[in-house]
Amino acid sequence: MSTNLSSQEPVLNPCYADLHIHIGRTEQGNHVKISGSKDLTFANIAHEAAVRKGIELVGIIDCHAPSVQTDIIRCLDRGEMHEVAGGGIQYRGTTILLGSEIEVRDEGRGAAHVLAYFPTLCVMQDFTIWMSKYMKNVELSSQRIYVTAKELQREVVDRGGIFIPAHIFTPHKSVYGSSSTRMEHILDLDLIAGVELGLSADSEMAGLISELDRYSFLTNSDAHSLGKIGREYNILQLEAPNFDEFKKALGREAGRHVAANYGLNPRLGKYHRTFCMQCDSIIDESQATEVRCPYCGATKVVRGVMDRIAAIADREDPVIPAYRPPYYYQVPLEFLPGFGPRKREVLLERFGTEMYILHHARVDELAEVVGQALAEQIILARSGHLGIVAGGGGVYGKITRME
Repeated sequence: MSTNLSSQEPVLNPCYADLHIHIGRTEQGNHVKISGSKDLTFANIAHEAAVRKGIELVGIIDCHAPSVQTDIIRCLDRGEMHEVAGGGIQYRGTTILLGSEIEVRDEGRGAAHVLAYFPTLCVMQDFTIWMSKYMKNVELSSQRIYVTAKELQREVVDRGGIFIPAHIFTPHKSVYGSSSTRMEHILDLDLIAGVELGLSADSEMAGLISELDRYSFLTNSDAHSLGKIGREYNILQLEAPNFDEFKKALGREAGRHVAANYGLNPRLGKYHRTFCMQCDSIIDESQATEVRCPYCGATKVVRGVMDRIAAIADREDPVIPAYRPPYYYQVPLEFLPGFGPRKREVLLERFGTEMYILHHARVDELAEVVGQALAEQIILARSGHLGIVAGGGGVYGKITRME
């Protein structure tokens, strides 16, 4: 254990973390996340995070699938990876947390997705055995489990796991977006370790709901392709990247904590604004109603995250607890006009990782590689100072111009 010699206190360091990444297929070609890229294998995710992204802690949330567990065992047997003290599997400088995304649907309520993380492969395998009794196909991602949400929570926590509601505001399959107006209606609040905001919400928006005040917020990518890893991420203050330290950070124990959230401006999210399924119109918040599109009169609308939060909020003004870290609007490189695969490769060749490009490379250094105009856009992307057309109805927003 690294220590400060004068005080014998552990030395804490910033750690980039993205805790929601899907497996598309296994090495043998088995489908896991149907909508995920075939390149999203366990080994490829580890390599992308460690070598190209520069992310030190990643959560792969389809590790409950037995075929994925077979891939993990092969990586361990080949000596490419190893289990670490404190929980997790290490590849180079990156630690992988073994997680699972599960759909719960209590009687009379809509579906919600939740995340569970476990310290070791052995514990995850035991969880898979239990879960397979209540799930139609445990080989696939994000499947419905036929127990109550609270029963699932107890099974996770009793195994020493971490339980986190996923993308809590999205219109489809989230605790607030489709299941209930309050988490307490379906979950034991004392067994929740933290919450994941999702791509269309930020800390200020979540501050309108009082029951969230006690929880650390996470901003994760929910990546369905290698390129999407790290489009939202966190900086955690940890002694080392592992399961135990992550758990302490969520509970804000012994100095560990979430130090920063980096996410899309909510307007770039796919579900920020209410969307009419009949006429394909994005409806401005000021015109949105509960039941009808102002353009065509249709009632088949997807309620935007901002409108949903306004409808269920129990405060008029957001409250930001003193411990809450800053939320930085950061535009992923792939969103920038003119930033294609070739530009990405030459930048990675020069600077090593995307985290270095986003956080440390100077504008003059960037300009030497990709030109002044794109270099300036990358610098503006760090602070979110770019023109945006809002997203909605499952379509991402767009960067339009420099402000």
